[in-house]
Amino acid sequence: MKLGATSRALGSRLRHPKTTVRWRLTLLYGGLFLVCGAALLAITYTLVAHAPMERTAPRELLQARGPLVPPRGLHAVKPRFIHPPAKGSFTFKGTNAHFPPPQAVARIGKNLLKSSAGRKVVFTVGSNQRISDLHQLIAESGVALGIMAIISALLGWLVAGRALRPLRTMTATTQQISEANLHERLAMSGPRDELRQLADTIDGLLARLEAAFDAQRRFVANASHELRTPLTTARALLEMVMSDPRATVETFRSTCDQVLEEGEQQEQLIDALLALAHGQRGIDRRQLVDLSDVARGIVDSHETEIAVQGLSLEVSLEHAPVLGDRRLVERLVSNLVENAIRHNVPHGTVDVSVGAADGRAELHVFNTGTVIPAADIERLLQPFQRLGADRVGYRDGVGLGLSIVAAIADAHDAKLAVRPRAAGGLDVEVRFPLAAANDADSVSPPGTQSAKFGAPAV
Repeated sequence: MKLGATSRALGSRLRHPKTTVRWRLTLLYGGLFLVCGAALLAITYTLVAHAPMERTAPRELLQARGPLVPPRGLHAVKPRFIHPPAKGSFTFKGTNAHFPPPQAVARIGKNLLKSSAGRKVVFTVGSNQRISDLHQLIAESGVALGIMAIISALLGWLVAGRALRPLRTMTATTQQISEANLHERLAMSGPRDELRQLADTIDGLLARLEAAFDAQRRFVANASHELRTPLTTARALLEMVMSDPRATVETFRSTCDQVLEEGEQQEQLIDALLALAHGQRGIDRRQLVDLSDVARGIVDSHETEIAVQGLSLEVSLEHAPVLGDRRLVERLVSNLVENAIRHNVPHGTVDVSVGAADGRAELHVFNTGTVIPAADIERLLQPFQRLGADRVGYRDGVGLGLSIVAAIADAHDAKLAVRPRAAGGLDVEVRFPLAAANDADSVSPPGTQSAKFGAPAV
């Protein structure tokens, strides 16, 4: 049973061999060397094979002064023996052939080349010798190429391992990083090559993940706190009235009103959390929205509140079509206007303007108010962050207004700029991508409106 399983595993491994980058690089290096070596051998063979061959006797044969070296393949030629050996002749070692002295050979060569038959014989012998040399060149070069291919594969294996060593280090370090130690980094040193850039990219990703996890933890903790506060308050009110033996109908009614108020605050908080989650999730389907129409509706709905607080409202609206989710755009404008009203000073100013410039639909809201340090702006864009340190109660909102604005702006690819004013208050600008001309044709421009509303003295 165990032998059969082992055989199946071995067969599966042979059918689907495990490949690594190191193996692939080794095969690539070896294959490239083999192809280049074969090409070099082919070029060399072609040049040698097509080199012109002289049809006359070699100069060495005619000007021989020293001992002659026998040509290759001499053993296949039946030499003409000289008996007895002439004076000055020589004998090749291992043979019984005797050759005349060099001077005699030169004379014989000159006499041989005087006839066409002799020249043909010399040319034929040279051709045969050349073919033999080419065959031997191919054989010896092939052996050398095979040896060098093996050596190049081994060197390729070593070089690939050395080149991939930083990658293995990064892989091992990254595998050890989890939610508990997101603060760790690869911190790769060395030249700024591709591997160093990859390590820096992973470090940047880890930094963003750490920031996202920290923000998520803070969000869960803050949301739990904000939701627990009205629940605890409502529970305490109910327990107090239920345990009071002298409670009357009026007491129960007053307690129920307070519980309803706490429930309304919970509803507002949950609605804000849903809006924040929707904005962070993104937009599935976009529709054409005129930003000026949205701003006009929001401003009209808050005119009574502005008049009660004695604020001065300035509005300037121009046609500015955008593509997005209308409900989210309305929530963005409403949050900005509500913040401008809530965080204002008596007889202050609220300014709302909408226009189009440089391919962007611009929403601009600024208000008077208390002086806000520039260092607190980034904190106010985070969930559940307020100007004051008091987190109990909802007089100044639930602390999600600007964070919802930031999330909705990000979902619409809009640029959000929040700047504190030197005299107090905030200057908020949201720049949406302007809708294309063919999309804006379906919306009739309402024209430009500019108005200034003065609140009655109170």
